[in-house]
Amino acid sequence: QVQLVESGGGLVQAGGSLRLSCAASGSTFNTYVLGWFRQAPGKERESVAVPSWSGGSWWYADSVKGRFTISRDNAKNTVYLQMSSLKPEDTAVYYCAARRRIDKEYGYWGQGTQVTVSS
Repeated sequence: QVQLVESGGGLVQAGGSLRLSCAASGSTFNTYVLGWFRQAPGKERESVAVPSWSGGSWWYADSVKGRFTISRDNAKNTVYLQMSSLKPEDTAVYYCAARRRIDKEYGYWGQGTQVTVSS
């Protein structure tokens, strides 16, 4: 079991930046693979930035590629999502999620943090 807590969301104007944080606890950090997802009102949850199945780097959704960057700090058991050049269509609840390395699905989710981008 792992617990995830997101923070850093808020209201920002188009073109601005935000950095989201996800603190993990309750388990060994390196035991899990973590990624970022988002869900806009009335829409399905979508992947934003997750480890690539190719094994080399991170996979980013086409809609955010070049604007969002994921990183991690092992000492703090925290993963980050740096978001730049934000657009109104980025407005959503952002979640970090974790899965065991042997699992295909992300089974552990944080409570989410709201990101609202105004035009």
